[in-house]
Amino acid sequence: MRDREPGFTPSSALYRPPDHFFRGGLARFATGVAVVTVDAPAKRHGLTVNSFTSVSMDPPLVLVSLQRTVAAHELLRGRPFTVNVLGAEQADLAMHFAGKPCAEPRWIEGERAPRLAGVLSWFECTPWAEHPAGDHTLFLGEVQEFDYRSGDALGFVNGQFTTVTEYVPGHESLL
Repeated sequence: MRDREPGFTPSSALYRPPDHFFRGGLARFATGVAVVTVDAPAKRHGLTVNSFTSVSMDPPLVLVSLQRTVAAHELLRGRPFTVNVLGAEQADLAMHFAGKPCAEPRWIEGERAPRLAGVLSWFECTPWAEHPAGDHTLFLGEVQEFDYRSGDALGFVNGQFTTVTEYVPGHESLL
């Protein structure tokens, strides 16, 4: 029999840990930072996310998870969108689209959805599917166009931004 470390079982009928405890565990998982952009009826809209991942290579699919109560949730439904992956120097953009506005960002007209200038990479998507998932919706997009540049990525771990250093071939460590 395996030894188990003490912890909580989320499905426990007797006790459910507080949300902040669950969030604390999730915060230990380092992620990248992206801004999802969409053409809304009145204006362009963006939302900072760290719940972005690739799903499939054939067809090329990506996933963004949005809480159902955020304004962007309804704006994204059935609309093309762009996932803009931020570089390490773009924490100001992350904060801007997280509700702490700074200087107006530079926008670029995409073929299907707007994108942000100077980002580390971007993925312009058409809607593929939406799936309810608890208090979130999983938005899957089929990538129609993308591009990237070199540079360090903006990361997020333990509630703080961090830098994820770009891999440089020939400088392998544990790979």
